[in-house]
Amino acid sequence: MKIKPASIPGFLKRPDPAARAVLVYGPDRGLARERVDALTRTVVADIADPFRVTEVPAARLTEDPARLADEAAAQSLMGGRRVVRVMDAGDAFTRTLTAFLEDPPGDALVVVMAGDLGPRSSLRKLCEGADAAAALPCYADDGRALEDVIRDTVARHGMSLERDAMAFLLGHLGGDRLLTRAELEKLVTLKGEPGEITLDEASACIGDSAALGLDDLSMAVADGDDAQAQRVLDRLLKGGTGPIPVLRAVSRHFQRLHLAAGGVAAGRSPEQAVSSLKPPPIWKHKDRLTAQVRRWDGARLGQALDLLLEAEADCKSFGPPPEVVCSRVLLRLAQGARQGARTGRGRGR
Repeated sequence: MKIKPASIPGFLKRPDPAARAVLVYGPDRGLARERVDALTRTVVADIADPFRVTEVPAARLTEDPARLADEAAAQSLMGGRRVVRVMDAGDAFTRTLTAFLEDPPGDALVVVMAGDLGPRSSLRKLCEGADAAAALPCYADDGRALEDVIRDTVARHGMSLERDAMAFLLGHLGGDRLLTRAELEKLVTLKGEPGEITLDEASACIGDSAALGLDDLSMAVADGDDAQAQRVLDRLLKGGTGPIPVLRAVSRHFQRLHLAAGGVAAGRSPEQAVSSLKPPPIWKHKDRLTAQVRRWDGARLGQALDLLLEAEADCKSFGPPPEVVCSRVLLRLAQGARQGARTGRGRGR
């Protein structure tokens, strides 16, 4: 069965009893891990209980398919239902899980954690289509979802956020749920007492470390440095960052450029338009952003945002691999930046 985003919170609290196996997949590994833990707690209060919780690499079960059935049928020495957590699964695990779902032994809940699986993934198709399984996607927090995570986390400590502080955090967090929570816990520890968190406090604590690689990529694309953009993209993808978080990070950068371009169109200088951005750009990026505003006018930035939105939709549909879609659109934008610089179509020159 396929779990829709709106149904995920309810499913995490009370999974469908018919689901003997739940696939948790997506580019946000931190969020996936958080949801694997939440599903485990619906069966076992203590996820570290060695008698009722077993964690096995998918590769080991692929080598020994019968072990999955053995683990699911095993009885806890202390009594109670068990959870079998299968980690780092991919399509190679499909055959093993298919055999298990044909006649699931015992009553254990099998929770399978995987990375970013495309629509053509055999493992994803299996769990979306089987009555005894469920597929639960985990995409990077953005927009309202990210704002809710930030607001709820600081609220638990009796804190709130200035509007500019919230805008800063929205621009620097969200690629990984566990990283987001770790950065927010660091922020509330620095704050130390209930109250309103300011922009200065947020920027001093979070800095640029949480989004360094994504910022490097966004700057390279808007600069027209396609070689550097490809190098950073390769590093991010190899490090586990999914194509969709990458596209959204670049989109956020181009949205800021679009706002600044609007200021230039209203009569401001590029320097003034960049300085008026909220949250303000860090000093080391200010000159580059100003040059980018001169290179990109509002119309071309609008076209760039449309291309990024289309690329994200393509990543979620049947077609080329998401990594290929992501790389193509970023290189196309970088080439467009160089063309804009050559032809002088930017504003505020």
